[in-house]
Amino acid sequence: MKKIFTSVLLFNILWALPLVTFSQDILSGGKVTGNVQVDAQVYSADSILGISDSSLNFKKFGMNGFTNILYSNGDFNAGLRFEGYLNPMVGFDPRYEGVGIPYWFASYKLGKLEMTAGHFYEQFGSGLVLRSWEEWTLGYDNNIYGFNAKFSPVKGIMIKGLAGVQRYFWEPYQTNNRGIVKGFDGDFYINDIFSGLSEAKTKITLGGSFVSRYEQPAAKSFSRDSAYITVDHGDTINWIKETTYQYDLPYNVGCWAARMNLASGGFNFYAEYAEKGNDPNATNNWIYKNGKALYSTLSYSTKGLGVFLSTKWIDNMSFKSKMNESGNPAMLDINYLPAISKEHGYSLATMYPYGTKPNGEAGFKGEVVYTIPKKTKIGGEYGTTLSLNYSFANSIKKEQTLTGIPIDSTGTNGYRSNFLSIGDLPYYRDLNFLIERKFSSKVKAKLAYFNQTYNLHVIEENIFDDAVIVYTHIVVLDLTYKFTSKHSLKLEAQGLWTKEDDGDWTAVSLEYNVSPAWYLSVMDEWNYGNPDNDKQIHYYNISFGYTQKSNRISLRYGRQREGLLCVGGVCRYVPASTGLTITLTSTF
Repeated sequence: MKKIFTSVLLFNILWALPLVTFSQDILSGGKVTGNVQVDAQVYSADSILGISDSSLNFKKFGMNGFTNILYSNGDFNAGLRFEGYLNPMVGFDPRYEGVGIPYWFASYKLGKLEMTAGHFYEQFGSGLVLRSWEEWTLGYDNNIYGFNAKFSPVKGIMIKGLAGVQRYFWEPYQTNNRGIVKGFDGDFYINDIFSGLSEAKTKITLGGSFVSRYEQPAAKSFSRDSAYITVDHGDTINWIKETTYQYDLPYNVGCWAARMNLASGGFNFYAEYAEKGNDPNATNNWIYKNGKALYSTLSYSTKGLGVFLSTKWIDNMSFKSKMNESGNPAMLDINYLPAISKEHGYSLATMYPYGTKPNGEAGFKGEVVYTIPKKTKIGGEYGTTLSLNYSFANSIKKEQTLTGIPIDSTGTNGYRSNFLSIGDLPYYRDLNFLIERKFSSKVKAKLAYFNQTYNLHVIEENIFDDAVIVYTHIVVLDLTYKFTSKHSLKLEAQGLWTKEDDGDWTAVSLEYNVSPAWYLSVMDEWNYGNPDNDKQIHYYNISFGYTQKSNRISLRYGRQREGLLCVGGVCRYVPASTGLTITLTSTF
């Protein structure tokens, strides 16, 4: 034991000696930057929304805020983020309540080696096996706390390695409360590695990743009814007996991926394939089936034309650092499964967003953007841009593995599936068309149409049937008029028509801008077609914003309708509320 202690002490001294030699250089000079944001809401009772100040869960005030401070000096960088949730705003997980420093790091670059200790964000490839990231509007942060290294031994090769644990609200890491994540990744830029290809028009990049999760699972069992048959005096008697089984939970789960990227002229093709070992968890109902995923994109661009195609196939690819995590669907996700549906900017078009389903999904997206040349009869003086987009997501085909045992039954292999199979159950459809034209130096207009199919049971309730499917037609007219180079007025008129769910909607907004200092807007969303007359509600909002150099304040008062807020396929439920929202941001 004494020898081990001596060895560790000597190692730490040798590690610290180089730090002493350059510590004075780090402390002298350098640059400090950062940013601050505070979001606060004061809530009001609203009898029309059914919100009473006597309700047990009624909040009068919520605040989320953070401050990032970054220090850089040559090859040394360090930083931290201070966060406060006092208490978390409506729609954010209550486990965020509190204040503290959930993110800090120090990194140093020594030649071709860069090392980071503390908290960091990292992504391997497209994220199918690993992606740590933060999205403030979603209340999502799965940064990794540990060590990260990047090394480029020769030109054209980049190798990454990491080990750590993910953030889980404010909960400190302890054995059994989540797993340890370890992984390595390599990118190989073929044209840089081989000098004879350096001038080739076609650029080739190959890559590969491996990520493992080590978690000590607690003992877990399940029960299943078993049928037994006996014969008594020639008559068959059936009875049911409940049997208890013990799960065989793995300590280590591995996930690997291989990828390639080809670029030539205006063409670019990317493909990544991933596999995951058997990983029974709360998301897949504790089945032992291996996971698979394929993600690819193909794009072409030239003057006036852009074409983008994307496909994905997901089969049992939920990969978390805590196997029994079943609350927030994105917390402790090690990997990232992108939703390839288009993210819209108009409020009614975002009423039915899509979130990725890791247990089985086949998807496709295609988009074409074409600009009719300016100074032509059709294009007009300034040209006209046309955009056509279509995306869909479906189930994959699943077949029983055991006769009499339903698909996805806990404690089994779950199901059989053929690679790239597409099932019959629709999850989501989105066909949209946009025309954008500038008529003069003062007038610009956009006209958009959206046709969406939304499986409410699948997306919002994880019930995989087609009992409740919403079909919508949405039209948007967006007009901007410039009075001067700084003063402008924007009008948005939207309509949504559906026979399902909450019925028809209309929305109108007016926004006056004095660039770059301030804006004032008013908006009303009206659910006039709701079958329940008491729910034909106006969701009104008045907003004001002012910017002075790097400081900005915005105020909004009104109603928030309930629904899903999604970014990149990751969603957060937002309940209905009424009140005043204040947002302060500053950079330095």
